[in-house]
Amino acid sequence: MRRLLLGVGACLLVAASSGCSEPTEPAPEPVQPATYHRDIAPLVQEKCGGCHVQDGIAPFSLQSYAEVFPMRRAVEAAVKSRSMPPWMAAEGCTDYLHDRSLSDEQIALISRWVEEGGAEGDPADAPPALTGPGQSGLARVDLELAMPVEYTPTQSPDEYRCFILDWPEQEVRYVSGFKGNPGRDAIVHHVIAFLAKPSQVATFQALDDAEPGPGYTCFGGPGGNARNATWLGSWVPGNNGTNYPAGTGIRVEPGSKVVLQIHYNLSSAVSAVDRTTIAMSLESSVQKVAIMQPWANPLWLDPRGGGMPIPAGQSDVRHRFSFDMSPVLSNVTGGVFRNSEPFTVHGAAMHMHTLGSWGRLEIERKAGAAECMLDIPRWDFHWQGNYAFTQPKVVNPGDRMALECHWDNSQLGAKDVNWGEGTEDEMCLGVFYMTQ
Repeated sequence: MRRLLLGVGACLLVAASSGCSEPTEPAPEPVQPATYHRDIAPLVQEKCGGCHVQDGIAPFSLQSYAEVFPMRRAVEAAVKSRSMPPWMAAEGCTDYLHDRSLSDEQIALISRWVEEGGAEGDPADAPPALTGPGQSGLARVDLELAMPVEYTPTQSPDEYRCFILDWPEQEVRYVSGFKGNPGRDAIVHHVIAFLAKPSQVATFQALDDAEPGPGYTCFGGPGGNARNATWLGSWVPGNNGTNYPAGTGIRVEPGSKVVLQIHYNLSSAVSAVDRTTIAMSLESSVQKVAIMQPWANPLWLDPRGGGMPIPAGQSDVRHRFSFDMSPVLSNVTGGVFRNSEPFTVHGAAMHMHTLGSWGRLEIERKAGAAECMLDIPRWDFHWQGNYAFTQPKVVNPGDRMALECHWDNSQLGAKDVNWGEGTEDEMCLGVFYMTQ
């Protein structure tokens, strides 16, 4: 002990003459200035490039330093406000595949690059071009279908048009992947392919025959008995094709049709001739038959019981519905699933119209807890999409599938609104990709 004290005392004496000092932390490495090719281009490519292409749905292209640099202040403002990239799902609900949102660190990096002057850097640092399983993004393309004829939209800003496509397969097939190929990227906002079973074909054909010109108007859904027309797949800008979970697929019988709903948007583009196509991967058999299940309160669709009223002058109108699907699974899914057995949800989507403000999909567990599937706190009618879970969610008998929608109907000149297909009507709809 005496030696230790002497040693410390000696050190202090020497320190007074700068011969002994406390160890110090090494100086931090200086932060390198951010450059476009090394730091910014990977983010632009992954998060923005699907929309901001030449003649794309975005108002300008962001495919090179020469295009990004002049727009850097606008890019910074958009990402800091989180208006771009368009990813509407809230953090903290669940995790999704192909998340386009930017982290706080990524937003700070973009802002730092702008504030430092927007240096280009070394082109050798640029990321390699994104590649997927095939040029389409699908594992493979087995079938391509096109609109029967060209069509030029006439309604602004939004027009929904449905076209009936023949299904050529002569045997039962299973759709295991889907991609939309818009004929005019600048005006095609999203695409949904509905399955019309042989027993439904006449209903949809009558809608087409009743309206002159190619196709027919179909704002909220495919029209007719839309509750029984499930989805085969959908496309939104930035989507390079969706491969459904391995071993799963949506059953399509010979004699079916595809009702292709296209949302045209002319708010930032001039109308032009379009002939959109869709591509699919097909299987002859699958381990688990899948469905895309629409979900809503049937009473909302029944005006005799009041429907889904959204009174004028109200800034936050709420409707919620939850139900245990298990006792009626066979009826709800058209006989695809068995009653009173668990099923698995692989992804979800929501649909409202222009008055929507926010929405949420949950599983109300039998034990009492609520498990979030999709939370959209800032609904934007122009940015609707599918959200695939990184981890599928098993729903057991006794659990309830819950759907909640909110609307703001307080605008000047507002009128009472209810469920309907038209632009001035509303909907509250969930859609789930499910297997059993």
